[in-house]
Amino acid sequence: MKKIVIASDSFKGSLTSALVAESVERGVRAVFPECDVRRMYVADGGEGTVEALVDSTGGDRVRCTVSDPLRRPVEAIYGVFGDGKAVMEMAAASGLALLTPAERNPMKTSTRGTGEMIRHALDRGCRTLLVGIGGSATNDAGTGMLQALGFRFFDDAGCELGSGGEILGRIAAIDAAGVPAEIFEASYTVACDVTAPFSGPAGAAHVFASQKGASPEMVAKLDAGLAHFAEVIKKFNGADIRDLPGAGAAGGLGGGFSALLGAWLVSGIEMVLDAIGFRAAIADADLIITGEGKLDAQTAMGKAPRGVLDAAREAGVPVVAIGGAVEGADELNRQGFAAVFPIVPGPVTLEQAMESEQARANVERTVEQIMRTTQTKPKQ
Repeated sequence: MKKIVIASDSFKGSLTSALVAESVERGVRAVFPECDVRRMYVADGGEGTVEALVDSTGGDRVRCTVSDPLRRPVEAIYGVFGDGKAVMEMAAASGLALLTPAERNPMKTSTRGTGEMIRHALDRGCRTLLVGIGGSATNDAGTGMLQALGFRFFDDAGCELGSGGEILGRIAAIDAAGVPAEIFEASYTVACDVTAPFSGPAGAAHVFASQKGASPEMVAKLDAGLAHFAEVIKKFNGADIRDLPGAGAAGGLGGGFSALLGAWLVSGIEMVLDAIGFRAAIADADLIITGEGKLDAQTAMGKAPRGVLDAAREAGVPVVAIGGAVEGADELNRQGFAAVFPIVPGPVTLEQAMESEQARANVERTVEQIMRTTQTKPKQ
């Protein structure tokens, strides 16, 4: 083996992408000490995206105080690359994990903090923003984010509206006169973890709002509000987002981003791979090693290992995947993985399997054994 590229997602709750890569490299070098090993940290646009991209590019972590989903102060972290790009996760400001179960109410929760984080990056001079929008606590179609950036929303009596999903059905007019020029000068690439349309039976409210605290009655109101807001947007600037794949991501945040900020909606792993120059890095590789905490049927649905696999197949490079657990190995092989390996050597509890030092040792041992299968012994 002359060159191996490591491109694993984190093993959530156990190892970061960087720690997985470090352990994989030790396993490779135990067998091929002179191998050119390239570590590339990846994520699927959700949790761990900022960390993966900052570590891959040698960027900086930036802290700022923004509003949480209920407009309380919270510290959020985003990343800035050397070329001035910024990468952020909306969940850092507007995520479900910031609320207790009793506080979850998408009629009230707002994406305002996400807009404040964007504003903070723009004030630093960033004009290219990569935004992962998984893990939201909101269903406000991005109105809170847009308000933080200078947009205003009015009802049919000309009164300015507040925040939360409850305002969607009452919006009669959009005012962008107070939006600073740099908001529109910036480019936005948004990583969507779902392809849901803006509204309807498969849309943001019907599919996801209940897990954010919505009752059936709230779901119906939120869906009607999204449909209404889509019509208002269409009258405002001609953008039709009703059936746009990904517009329903993060409670309609994808749609608000696309319609009013001109954002590109892409798969999370594609955004990450493009940002780290993955395709150029693997052009002369002999093997790619990827992985995530659990490899199963959902791996094919936009997860990081599948994105790595798709790019590798274009380049004709084989991919081996490792995971804390593996289900459906036959299906994973049919998808195109050359081989898949669980890293746990025997029966253990979940807590033992996820213990960081044990997981690192398991990754290293498994990769070393994989490498041994590729050795070519000289003839006697």
